[in-house]
Amino acid sequence: MTSSPDRSAGALSHLRIADFSRVLAGPIATMILGDLGADVVKVEQPGLGDDTRSWGPPWWGDGDEATSTYYLGLNRNKRSIALDLRDPADRDVARRIALDADVVVDNFRVGTMARFGLDRDSLAAEHPSVITCSVTGFGSEGEGASLAGYDFLVQAMSGVMAITGHADGEPTKIGSAMVDNLTGLYAAIAILGAVEHRRETGEGQHVEVSLMASALAGLLNVGSGHLIADTDPGRQGNRHPSIVPYQPYRTGDGVLAIAAASPALWEKFAVALDRSDWQDDPRFATNGARMAHADEMEAEVEAVLAGGTTAEWLERLRAAGIPAGPINSVRQAFLDAEALGLDPVDVLDDGEATGGRPEPFRSVRSPIRMSATPPTVRRRPPANDQHGAEVRAEVEESG
Repeated sequence: MTSSPDRSAGALSHLRIADFSRVLAGPIATMILGDLGADVVKVEQPGLGDDTRSWGPPWWGDGDEATSTYYLGLNRNKRSIALDLRDPADRDVARRIALDADVVVDNFRVGTMARFGLDRDSLAAEHPSVITCSVTGFGSEGEGASLAGYDFLVQAMSGVMAITGHADGEPTKIGSAMVDNLTGLYAAIAILGAVEHRRETGEGQHVEVSLMASALAGLLNVGSGHLIADTDPGRQGNRHPSIVPYQPYRTGDGVLAIAAASPALWEKFAVALDRSDWQDDPRFATNGARMAHADEMEAEVEAVLAGGTTAEWLERLRAAGIPAGPINSVRQAFLDAEALGLDPVDVLDDGEATGGRPEPFRSVRSPIRMSATPPTVRRRPPANDQHGAEVRAEVEESG
């Protein structure tokens, strides 16, 4: 397969990715690679395409041309070809795409890629340096291999929901698909590690990342607390299990998140609230003491904050060098990020249309900043099979 003529240079512009994944974890991994310059060919089923194409609202566009914003958020910088892997001719095209790729990514049920001759062992017979990456729900061995994995399900099974929500409320999932996101990030990191290994040795390899293992790793201090100290914590609302003050506090007109997470910040916090006496109070002098008296700490902090507005306290605390911020809506979060100079929105004005709409395409800018090879948005998320003829021609050309 020859390179797409409009590929822009990037840190990974030398890589070609055959993307057999769908929904979130796999697509986020391949989109990261695409943002960094890789040529990503997304293989979709004819007609339906990626599952997320039908996941709405919200939608962009109207009627039959409407496109799910869920899909649009995960599939920029890719080319799409529709192939029915049950059809021998289409399966042959898929195999040739995979054999011409540096990396092959999938998140099918365990054994599916092998059934189609697209797994690492099958491909390595002709392409020994190929890197394959499988995203699974619960691993490829043992009883979990036959189970399908979805973010919500794994949040429930991994303990994430058990530690999320108010102490007297129900277990609660995180508001976005953070397990899928974590898994995609781990997959992208693992792929880049395999690429570096191949650069050093010429050897390809198989990479696997599961939702369940990623979720357990994402428990961070909660997981290490269980393994090392045999704790099994429950829900603590917005309080931190090991730090005080590190939570939202009510002000005179709203709520303010405050993170005085070190002894130095605690001292500054007490001074900023004109309560230097807290530093000598045996209930609050140390973090351990504050943890033991968290309810009293909360009551005293909020009694002080009640004397001013959220905006007033935010200005005062930030001036004192104390991490603090409002609890924003999603809309306000983007406005805040813009005001802070983060430039959070990427706008592609290429004259094309998405969902039947010709407006510039807006997406969340990659958080990665690189001085020499920054991530770029070069392609809108493709329509299903938008590049089918183009990719098939490249397959024919490559022989």
